[in-house]
Amino acid sequence: MTDTPQNAKVVFQPSGRRGTFPVGTPLLDAARSLGVYVESVCGGRGICGRCQVAVSEGQFAKENVISSANHLEGATEAETRYATLRKLPEDRRLSCQAKILGDLVIDIPTDAQTNRQVVRKRAEAKQIEADSAISLVSVSIDEPDMEIPRGDIDRLREALVAVTGLADLVFDPALLPGVQVLLRKAGWNVTAAIHQDPGSLPTLIALWPGEKKAVYGLAVDIGSTTIAAHLCNLQNGRTVASAGTSNPQIRFGEDLMSRVSYVQMNPAKLPDLTKAVREAINALVGKLVGDVGAERSDVLDATFVGNPVMHHLFLGIDPVELGGAPFALAASDAMNLVARDLNLELNPGARVYMLPCIAGHVGADAAAATLSESPYSHDEITLLVDVGTNAEIVLGNKDRLLAASSPTGPAFEGAEISSGQRAAPGAIERIRIDKQTLEPRFKVIGVDEWSDEEGFTEKIDSVGVTGICGSGIIEAVAEMFLAGLITEDGVINGNMATRTPRIRSQGRTFSYSIAEDGVEISILQTDIRAIQLAKGALYAGVKLLQDKLGTYQLDRIRLAGAFGSYIDPKYAMVLGLIPDCPLEGVTGVGNAAGTGARMALLNRGFRREIEQTVRDIEKIETALEPKFQEHFVNAMALPNKADPFPNLRAAVELPARQQTSSPDTGTGERRRRRRRG
Repeated sequence: MTDTPQNAKVVFQPSGRRGTFPVGTPLLDAARSLGVYVESVCGGRGICGRCQVAVSEGQFAKENVISSANHLEGATEAETRYATLRKLPEDRRLSCQAKILGDLVIDIPTDAQTNRQVVRKRAEAKQIEADSAISLVSVSIDEPDMEIPRGDIDRLREALVAVTGLADLVFDPALLPGVQVLLRKAGWNVTAAIHQDPGSLPTLIALWPGEKKAVYGLAVDIGSTTIAAHLCNLQNGRTVASAGTSNPQIRFGEDLMSRVSYVQMNPAKLPDLTKAVREAINALVGKLVGDVGAERSDVLDATFVGNPVMHHLFLGIDPVELGGAPFALAASDAMNLVARDLNLELNPGARVYMLPCIAGHVGADAAAATLSESPYSHDEITLLVDVGTNAEIVLGNKDRLLAASSPTGPAFEGAEISSGQRAAPGAIERIRIDKQTLEPRFKVIGVDEWSDEEGFTEKIDSVGVTGICGSGIIEAVAEMFLAGLITEDGVINGNMATRTPRIRSQGRTFSYSIAEDGVEISILQTDIRAIQLAKGALYAGVKLLQDKLGTYQLDRIRLAGAFGSYIDPKYAMVLGLIPDCPLEGVTGVGNAAGTGARMALLNRGFRREIEQTVRDIEKIETALEPKFQEHFVNAMALPNKADPFPNLRAAVELPARQQTSSPDTGTGERRRRRRRG
């Protein structure tokens, strides 16, 4: 007979916070102890219902967790009463009543989150000339005539052919049942929407009585962490509304390979991942059209981009083949699809254009970012990096373009960091350390003032200091290095404890305390190692492309993605996240993938441009390159063991080199084995 476990591991999504708790601990208590805020206004009596959570069931390889609803104690009398009176959904529990019995992955529904992730993927300003795949044509047709026994649909088609010259025009079958009623209601004067894009016949996809003034298109960037959607007027090319949300697939795994592993271990759950992302997109569509006073039926075209795993899961394709060499894509070319086949709640005849993927782990999002920044049109050598759980890298100019991916893992998004969290109110996003006093000051998402400024103390109570997000951890490690608190090798210098009580012993290593009000926020040695592993992998990938290109000169660095836009270029270079370059040549370009998706939505010429570019790009698989290990080891140092960084040294005073024998750093070989995390 086996003993009942005394402790259980609990992971809260979408924040990624986790901890080990004694069996019998209420879920609400566990959440709050980790700084995961779930609203509860009744004092845990099971009355308000604000603290609802759901259990994500299945085997989660990365967490080494088998999560089951049975790992919660049965409903209490209070919970049963609430469920009876207020109709608690079957898949939800009240976290104040549910007690932990075993390992769990807990999903906090959007409506129960009080510190929701900040989705930082706005529509970047870019003028895009409209030449969409959708054209509106107004026609009048003759009424039925017994002398000329032609069907209503046939006469409509003939009228449209006469105006457009499209002799091969066809009808979307979804229109057929309603055409006769609509024609009579319209007095035989209608506006038709025709879809034209090479690879498919021109198709009548929508019909309205009288004159239709505006129709819309949808451009969506499906990230592993966030989904951003933009609603655009197809006639004038303007972006009229934007919205974003957390990717609900996070409850199945924080990063790409966690989700691949989840599907591999729970194959019957694949439809759940597909349904989750499609439902999130449908919810965004509802918000977008509501913002401009339009209807879902006004949305006629859509473009989608995402990394290969997101691309496959959105299409309902099993991504398991992407989990190991040769990282085979099920489909890589651009595709024209019908929205209703993907259960998208748009016009029944709406079309979907999927941008092409570049390679096994360089997706349509990288293709879209490349389209947006067009390095293939310039003489200058440009490095384009989309920093995420799997960084996508494009390097070159109009003469030659190369692409690769590099396994950074989720550390830059706050995961694998002891006090890490995603970007949400309460997260430290900026930090500075005084080189003389070694005292920190920081800025928190949701509060305008820095921690040492007047007004901060009064305002911080509204959000708290709950953790540190990606941009914050990068600045923290870089500032610690500049202040001499850590060595070139990334070791926290315990001797600095004589100068500041913020350096504290943690067994064989040391930590640096940033804040202690409420949840303690400290940088541990393991946090620095996680950042070194992530930035080392990214830098090694860039160096491999530079080797292939035959030059180490960089004229421009473009940091794409929401995270890239919030990285201070100076700190990214001090850390050694990116190679040396004139600092003025390093800029964040925001949601470049979303911009590329909008370009492909609004102008068919851009679709052909990116299709040709993807065919021409040279794809480099970093896993097969023997020099990856050498570059990776050098890149573990701050900023780098081998590269001199002359541009950075001219702008920033770096500490004199001081190496310390370090505890286990994690080897390049270890990093290579877990390379797609």
